Amino acid sequence: MTFDLDHPPDRRGGDSIKWNRYAGRDVIPLWVADMDFAVAPAIQEALRRRVDHGVFGYAEPWPSLTEAVLAHLEGEYGWRVEPGWIVWLPGLVTGLEVACRAVGGAAFTATPIYPPFLAAPARLLTASLRRAEARWEWDLPAVEAALTPECRIFLLCHPHNPVGRAWDEEELVALDDLAGRRGLVVCSDEIHCGLVLEPGRRHRPYATLSPAAARRSITLMSPSKTFNLPGLGCAFAVVPDEALRRAFRRTMRGIVPHVNVLGLVACEAALRHGAEWRRAVLDYLRGNRDRVLAAVSALSGLRATPVEATYLAWIDARGAGLAHPHRDLEAAGLGLSPGRDFGPAGLYDGFVRLNFACARSVLEEALERLGRAVGR
Repeated sequence: MTFDLDHPPDRRGGDSIKWNRYAGRDVIPLWVADMDFAVAPAIQEALRRRVDHGVFGYAEPWPSLTEAVLAHLEGEYGWRVEPGWIVWLPGLVTGLEVACRAVGGAAFTATPIYPPFLAAPARLLTASLRRAEARWEWDLPAVEAALTPECRIFLLCHPHNPVGRAWDEEELVALDDLAGRRGLVVCSDEIHCGLVLEPGRRHRPYATLSPAAARRSITLMSPSKTFNLPGLGCAFAVVPDEALRRAFRRTMRGIVPHVNVLGLVACEAALRHGAEWRRAVLDYLRGNRDRVLAAVSALSGLRATPVEATYLAWIDARGAGLAHPHRDLEAAGLGLSPGRDFGPAGLYDGFVRLNFACARSVLEEALERLGRAVGR
């Protein structure tokens, strides 16, 4: 089956947060992390069948959905999960909030980071990732220095948004050693795990490192990024430890709503029948990624490291001569995510995040505008 990714549906004038931000303006929106592509036909058909049923009362996950999740986790990652470990959620950000409240104490995360990581904890400790020549890396001494006795939970983004790293096993083992020594629960946001762009690489869930890692883990997953379903509100946590799972569920009680039934339907269809569509999208994203990195490397004053996973490029514009990169690029007709949202005040003001999950023609025009804005 072929998928026409070069000609996605027109999202202007509808309900798209991404496209409505610049309604009536000549600005290409490449900011919020959703894709412009139509979802897999199998997902569309499953949703049509459920809508045709005509009844939308309270719903709960059904056995074949749970079986699809378990088979997907084992088939993709070699991770054998018990059905009782799964806790369904209306979104991954909800999972971050619940995890922080269930564990308590202060939380640690490394920046730059997806903004909800900064908002979820009541008390937050941070250290910066370190940019090496070819990639962003962990600065473990800085992490150790940032931790305090009050810290009880480590918020890990894996793969990482926005720097695009797919953390390798050596890095994960080092983080696990630190978490073990410090007695930290690791809440691992793995929402981009199906978007590893490097051919032949397979995502390694943090919880699969060892039985001890599993016991101190809360893994957050969702089909929303891989299969472009964020508007349907469906995610799940995998919590192997019974006491931690009880605390997580107890924290949810009375404040977390049921998962949208259409989100559950789409989740099963995606995991069972979305593989061919996903392969086509990954190939397309690799081409878009390569085009972005080539364009950035050719422009004076801009830098970006290779994107191993996600469809997000983290661009350092501090050398481009732009007083306010986000605002200046917006004025040039390019709507990106401002770096200031991804860390402590002032630390990432010279960065922007570009979402390249769009038609190639749109991306080419965006890169032309980027080149004109920085004077090539």
